[in-house]
Amino acid sequence: MHDRTISRRALLTATAVAAAAVTAATVPAAAAVPPPHERAPDPRDRLRRLISRMSLEEKVGQLFVMRVYGHSATAPDQADIDSNLAEIGVRTAAELISTYHVGGIIYFAWAHNTRDPHQIAGLSNGIQKAGLAQRVPVPLLITTDQEHGIVARVGKPATLLPGAMALGASRSHSDAREAARIAGGELAAMGINQNYAPDADVNVNPANPVIGVRSFGADPGAVAGMVTAQVKGYQSAGIATAAKHFPGHGDTKDDSHYALPTIHHTREEWTELDAPPFRAAIAAGVTSIMTAHIVVPALDPSEDPATLSHPIVTGVLREQLGYDGVVVTDALGMAGVRQKYGDDRVPVLALKAGVDQLLNPPDLRLAWNAVLTAVKGGELSERRVEESVLRILELKERLGLFRGDPYVSPRDVDREVGTRAHLAAADRIAEGTTTLLVNERGLLPLSRRRERNLLVVGADPASPSGTTGPPTTVLATALTELGFTATALSTGTAPTAARVEEAVEAARGKDAVVVATYNVSATSTQRTLVSALAASGVPVVTVAIRNPYDIARLTGVTASLAAYSWTDVELRAAARVIAGQARPRGRLPVPVQRADDPARVLYPIGHGLGY
Repeated sequence: MHDRTISRRALLTATAVAAAAVTAATVPAAAAVPPPHERAPDPRDRLRRLISRMSLEEKVGQLFVMRVYGHSATAPDQADIDSNLAEIGVRTAAELISTYHVGGIIYFAWAHNTRDPHQIAGLSNGIQKAGLAQRVPVPLLITTDQEHGIVARVGKPATLLPGAMALGASRSHSDAREAARIAGGELAAMGINQNYAPDADVNVNPANPVIGVRSFGADPGAVAGMVTAQVKGYQSAGIATAAKHFPGHGDTKDDSHYALPTIHHTREEWTELDAPPFRAAIAAGVTSIMTAHIVVPALDPSEDPATLSHPIVTGVLREQLGYDGVVVTDALGMAGVRQKYGDDRVPVLALKAGVDQLLNPPDLRLAWNAVLTAVKGGELSERRVEESVLRILELKERLGLFRGDPYVSPRDVDREVGTRAHLAAADRIAEGTTTLLVNERGLLPLSRRRERNLLVVGADPASPSGTTGPPTTVLATALTELGFTATALSTGTAPTAARVEEAVEAARGKDAVVVATYNVSATSTQRTLVSALAASGVPVVTVAIRNPYDIARLTGVTASLAAYSWTDVELRAAARVIAGQARPRGRLPVPVQRADDPARVLYPIGHGLGY
């Protein structure tokens, strides 16, 4: 794409020095090796003995991290039993473990795993009990995608924090680290010992449909710093991390859930743009790295997805970057990894590429048997399987799962999850992320004397776990609590002509209108809504509640903010900025290009107004 090319070249020029500094900083110093008689016993010897007791089936099972339906490991609801039987061929999580000996389980809200913190803790304990009841007792990795912002599997009353791009806008490594420490501590209290975060992608393509605000930004050096802070924060809380999506998913217009994207970076561009955050994660001690289902011809001319690419996983990640930790695939049910090969070949090819963990295959029985067959037929050696099992067990050892017991208690939940201190920290961190892009005639902050009566309209996308209602309602409620009289009217992400007319009529007599915008495109009727409101003479304040690029396509706007998400914590922070109860301290972590001329930048990285 033309805009992608321009922004990439600009970023290469602007960040070459920073990227080189990050690269240099990741080279580890040589460690002193003690004499043989002073060396401590190698814990891997004990783990190798554990592996030697396993059957081939048990070893293969350790490679899989699988979904399962239900709020309980042994007594899920009947509907969840039916789903498990239909998709996996087992009734419960406990039966999944005893049948397939899986090394990990991933939680999803839609699988009914994450109803509330105490239930999550009970499910985690049930899963660990089943793992330790096996012939060869092995605790499980219990994982989820709790990136925060727009991706959160565990909702209230757990603490919900700003997402990656919002944190990138804050430019605060200490806030990023604290957010990860809080999030990690709460996950650990619920028995979740691995988080598939942070996102290490450098989002240089405004049209990216799958990463966007999940990235810390477009500057590789800045992203690397944030990734380092979050890795250290999560791991200080005692949970594992997974930098993703290697080798970098930030410059694509396709979503790998539904297609197989191609990244057209040269090797030089990849080294300068995509590699620095992963180098930084490795230097920070990241405990796992997740692969992407993307094609990068400069790294592998075969055009295999990176997840299945030996030149990328082994050649680049392991040999060039020197990473010897756990490598996990992105979900194997995604279209990006299934288009070129069948579901029986994908897990085998991933292992041959150098991957250790196989995440959430669409058909576990097929995938598990395919790996067994590949070993028995000689395509994969049992030694190769044992190499990955050892890495996985070393990770479990590092998390302390083999020491004492892996269980959590209700007291852990009450002491750690959604505490007043954590919620206050989330609000404080969010206040540093809200970015003021436009403020004509000094409209903001609004005055309760001049602009008392407000209308809040706009997009109300499907709510992530961190919301208590539609964004328009949350904003209106927050502004009312701050002393304004605010009315909410949802107009949707694609307002009809009738809805636009209704909004214009509702704006009559109001002192200002706040419009929540959501990924405004060239043909979006959100543009019509904003223009019609501005033409009515009422001051218009827009709040971009996802990607911050919306302002480039809007006209007649008096003031504009970027909130980077529509979760409560970020919307409340935006409301406080609008009301003057907090200063806008965020700075753009990505450039906003002109809609009419993508070769020109409307607002550069670092832009942000204050008052």
